[in-house]
Amino acid sequence: MYSYTDFDAAFVAERNRQFRAQVERRISGALTEDEFKPLRLMNGLYLQLHAYMLRVAIPYGTLNSAQMDQLALLAEKWDKGYGHFTTRQNIQYNWPELRDVPDMLDALEQVGMHAIQTSGNTIRNVTADHFAGAAADEIADPRPVAELLRQWSTDHPEFQFLPRKFKIAVTGAENDRAVIKAHDIGIQVVRRDGRIGYRVLVGGGLGRTPMIGKELSPFVTLEDLLPYVEAVVSVWNLLGRRDNKYKARIKITVHEHGIDEIRSLVETRFEETRQAFGTAALELFDDIAAQFQPPAFRNAPTEAFDAAYETDPTFRAWADTNLSAHRATGYAIAQISLKAHGATPGDASAEQMRVMAQLAHDYGHDELRITHEQNVVLPHVHKSDLPAIHKVLKAHGLATANIGRISDIIACPGMDYCALATARSIPIAQEIATRFDELKIENDIGELKIKISGCINACGHHHVGHIGILGLDRAGVENYQITLGGDATETAALGDRTGPGFPAEGVVPAIERIVETYMAQRSGPEETFLQTYRRIGMDPFKAALYGEEAGKKSRAA
Repeated sequence: MYSYTDFDAAFVAERNRQFRAQVERRISGALTEDEFKPLRLMNGLYLQLHAYMLRVAIPYGTLNSAQMDQLALLAEKWDKGYGHFTTRQNIQYNWPELRDVPDMLDALEQVGMHAIQTSGNTIRNVTADHFAGAAADEIADPRPVAELLRQWSTDHPEFQFLPRKFKIAVTGAENDRAVIKAHDIGIQVVRRDGRIGYRVLVGGGLGRTPMIGKELSPFVTLEDLLPYVEAVVSVWNLLGRRDNKYKARIKITVHEHGIDEIRSLVETRFEETRQAFGTAALELFDDIAAQFQPPAFRNAPTEAFDAAYETDPTFRAWADTNLSAHRATGYAIAQISLKAHGATPGDASAEQMRVMAQLAHDYGHDELRITHEQNVVLPHVHKSDLPAIHKVLKAHGLATANIGRISDIIACPGMDYCALATARSIPIAQEIATRFDELKIENDIGELKIKISGCINACGHHHVGHIGILGLDRAGVENYQITLGGDATETAALGDRTGPGFPAEGVVPAIERIVETYMAQRSGPEETFLQTYRRIGMDPFKAALYGEEAGKKSRAA
């Protein structure tokens, strides 16, 4: 993985020094909150419902054991003993004191981390496939490209005051695990005529006006990728709406102008940026890529794994749900669920962070990944070590066998923390997970992804959940709309609204009725919820939720 250079370290240290002085001026009263706001946002500091919140960047979700240990230290020393992993592969601390934030940033700098551009109208933390460099289906590791984009975008003089925030995701396989179609720019590694290149999508995004990204170019070469992306952002920076923040995202620009006009403008601008870049980006990429070489995989027998799988039902259940195929013989990718039934999705205590760091150090070639689904990954684990890893995880509440299941819920902080939220997300997620754990039917249901947002900004990705839940305020009462059929993968789709919303106490019964309908209608256990929904449509689910008359009206419409 990438290690910061002396330049990187000096840059972050200087930014921290500047921000420390700004915090001191705010505390003294020399800066008002309005004057301080743009300064704190440039350094990842928000003012939420009850306190400040610090959002720390984990570029493309990759970190090592020392960095995870340091995240635990921040949680323990300056917060309430835990951190919250987010859908942008970041971590948030919800309770820091303003006076402590400069010390937190200095502690991050000691291990090559920072909070730069995790907020504000700039290019945010670049995300990537959390299986990068390990997945059996990968064409090429997308992280060198993600790191190239991080370096290019950090403090880019043209892109610090964009019309709105801008998000980029990169995936290295045909199977999309990075939700590239729901990003301002999505980049997919492709191979054409034996040569590696990049498919570029533009105009995706969720929130108030959700849209699926459109293909801007089917193939951009490595040497052209950076000037091409710069051309895209430059075109939007000029065209983007600054008169209305709700229409400022590039998805609206693409919608208003059409993909063909945007493509023409980008191509024209690209001719200029290509000349300006020359070969500099390609030379930089080679240096970066050299730091992402695969670890020294070992060749060892897997009898310990095989024996545990055959004799230990608890281990077998965890292996069946939480392990994925690795590109190296004898290895597996292990996902650690931060979704224990009844827990807050994405939260990890300082103790749990240290446990995961130690496992990465001892068994995982010193690498961890944060997923956009708010879980943690050990990307390189030899199968012979998995029984020992599972034992440690189980002892610390980290062995929940539910990856991809109904309790593996994405949820934003909602009204428990966020000043923008209009409803709670966390209690709804907890109630759903607890109920289906009681029913003991998660494995019978199979793959079913629920995503919950506490407001229309869609930080919980509800639009692309197999079942999406959106919490809204209706005359002072929390009301939850349900959508079905969303998809965050390479076959991305926005969910369809079922009908009127439900009060908080009606959400779990509604989800139960949806699941009962699916299990009654599916062609067999192998047919997933999403496959069933695409085959039979909305009507049976609407009838189950609102009565037969609603289903009939839906069919008539």
